Amino acid sequence: MDWLLDLISNNSVAHTIFLIGIVIALGVWLGKIKIGGISLGVTWVLFIGIVVSHFGMVVDPKILNFIKEFGLILFVYSIGLQVGPGFFSSIKKDGIRLNCLATAIVFLGVGVAVTFYYTTDLPISTIVGILSGAVTNTPGLGAAQEAYTQVNGNLIDPTIALGYAAAYPLGVIGIIGAIVLIRYLFRIKMADETKLIEDKNTQSNAFTLLSIQITNPTISGKSVQKIQDYLDSHFVISRVQRSDGKIELCNADTILILDDIIFVATETAERDRVLALLGKEVEKDWYKENGDLVSRRILVTKDGVNGKTLGSLQLRKTYGINITRINRAGFDFLATPSVAIQIGDRVMVVGREESVKNVENVLGNSLKRLDHPNLGPIFIGIALGVLLGCVPFTFPGIPQGIKLGLAGGILIVSILIGRFGPSLHLPTYTTMSANLMLREVGITLFLGSVGLSSGEQFVETVFTTNGLIWVGIGFAITVIPLLIVGCISRGIFKMDYFEIMGLIAGSTTDPPALAYANSTSNNDRSAIAYSTVYPLTMFLRVLTAQFLILIFA
Repeated sequence: MDWLLDLISNNSVAHTIFLIGIVIALGVWLGKIKIGGISLGVTWVLFIGIVVSHFGMVVDPKILNFIKEFGLILFVYSIGLQVGPGFFSSIKKDGIRLNCLATAIVFLGVGVAVTFYYTTDLPISTIVGILSGAVTNTPGLGAAQEAYTQVNGNLIDPTIALGYAAAYPLGVIGIIGAIVLIRYLFRIKMADETKLIEDKNTQSNAFTLLSIQITNPTISGKSVQKIQDYLDSHFVISRVQRSDGKIELCNADTILILDDIIFVATETAERDRVLALLGKEVEKDWYKENGDLVSRRILVTKDGVNGKTLGSLQLRKTYGINITRINRAGFDFLATPSVAIQIGDRVMVVGREESVKNVENVLGNSLKRLDHPNLGPIFIGIALGVLLGCVPFTFPGIPQGIKLGLAGGILIVSILIGRFGPSLHLPTYTTMSANLMLREVGITLFLGSVGLSSGEQFVETVFTTNGLIWVGIGFAITVIPLLIVGCISRGIFKMDYFEIMGLIAGSTTDPPALAYANSTSNNDRSAIAYSTVYPLTMFLRVLTAQFLILIFA
């Protein structure tokens, strides 16, 4: 049994990995337990790590720091890839409001911290350490330590890190607790909230399939292209049935005449306009009367078409088919010529059997192809994110540059790759299961490492008179801004609960809170809100931590 004792006591790589494995396994198991319908999820991994390290199971700090940072990198990068395709459209819709609310949370927290600085005898260095721990912002801690060192001639104040360690665990609880409390204050029912989001998505993203008989004499004898130009509306005409019963495939040059029946796909909001121009709606089952035409979903899996627009591929002209709609991440939308297709899209192709098979060869339609992970772009993105996070941004009056840090740089790069990678012919597609696995592995490694590195000093720091005061100050800094802005978001702006969870998690740069929000919801609204406010929030957290030291030290 000497080998087992050596594994437990020896401060080696095997020892560190063994402890990480035990901590994560126990934390994930406890995360499945619900009390009053509420579970802290993977956040339990943090607390198990604290308990294990408190009882003397110490690990190599360098190895643990690497695991912690690499876990955070995996988590943040997978989040960025997930929300990247819809990130910029979300900014146009809600980004200004979300970032204003996140900024309010940051400065309310700073205001609470400055209040405690004036009402207690604690030095500003300790207050800033507590502030960074209360909002779980490690880059802010690093920025405060660096600023203090520069101001005080390379001296180090250990109370910055101790204040951070004291406030961090209860900060995690306070952030998730604020999320839960807002839910109960406004009596939010998750099922109703989910239905509301689904209804909104249906209204904003859905399209309608219509069978229309041409009754407008002004468009009789005109081509499909001229009719589309005249209406200036998004719709696709895929098939037409002539008066003799023959069904034809439509293209831009197809001439429509009175009494033709056409199969149209259009945005729901444009339904009435399309009917007013073309004619009257009729009942018709096109799938029973296709003649020699077939309709088939084809999966885009070839790198060569990734990021190319449908117009540039000229599939209609080359193969005599129509692509009427595209399914991406569970949502259908119209297949207009300007739409760029991505690997993982499912396109609805209408045409003759032989033509559809030819299009399959062009687009791929190989599910096995998608099962192969694209590791190259992932690690290219990680490398670029690390590079961006290390670039210092200088500002007047600040003696040292402000850095985004690893998390901030990688999040920005992953969002950009997720959004623009297909346009650059970069295969960034990952299945939802692969993305979720990457995300969960990352967050559990991060939380387990934080717990193992905090537990040794946690009890002796916290369970003293000064330590408990620090914990109380940190809890106030955490909860007060979140409850104020959270209530404003729900009560005044009528934001949905999923978006509020992402706002709170992002404004505190707190991965465990986002993990809790993701486990609570079945959509990506929390992740999108988190990613929308995270870059600005991270910048403000780092900047304010340095300013407080420079102004009050």
